[in-house]
Amino acid sequence: MLRSLLFLGAIVGVSTTIPALYQSNPEAFEAVLKSVTGTSEPTETVASDIKLTAPAPTDVEQPLGRKVLLQQDQAGHFSAPFRVNGRQIDALVDTGATLVALTTSTARRVGISLNPSDFRHEVSTANGKIRGAAVTIARLQIGKINLDNVQAIVLDDRALQTNLIGMSFLGRLASYKAENGTLLLAQ
Repeated sequence: MLRSLLFLGAIVGVSTTIPALYQSNPEAFEAVLKSVTGTSEPTETVASDIKLTAPAPTDVEQPLGRKVLLQQDQAGHFSAPFRVNGRQIDALVDTGATLVALTTSTARRVGISLNPSDFRHEVSTANGKIRGAAVTIARLQIGKINLDNVQAIVLDDRALQTNLIGMSFLGRLASYKAENGTLLLAQ
């Protein structure tokens, strides 16, 4: 009975670790998975003529190097999945925002702990003035672009509907350019 419980505990431990490992470094995880399965493509044959493939991270073919190409959405915005301290978040690229801005719930989820006394900075938003907490994000990533020590502000969930990638990130890139419904970020 004790052996069964230990075995079950090991399975539970491994099964909870795998998603965290994948989320922290999906490219390395997929490389290990490919080497174990011996496939060069992430496909699985279900029937003789039907294949399931992993979806592309974006509909736009990505350029080589430390560049990311984003497609404009139907509302005219550029939103994409980013990684903050290794955890994926959805964010809107906003050249009008001075800083990267995170909601309090997102900050909590990515390991930024705050006290009520940290919300001492007055911030002007489209909805008026609000108090925010200044933080430094250890690592902010999109695709192959990685920046360390990015200045950010954390705002209450009621004041900020979505996370914003502002100039504290964009200004540290080599370039960013919007053209024909796409936004090219280059480090």
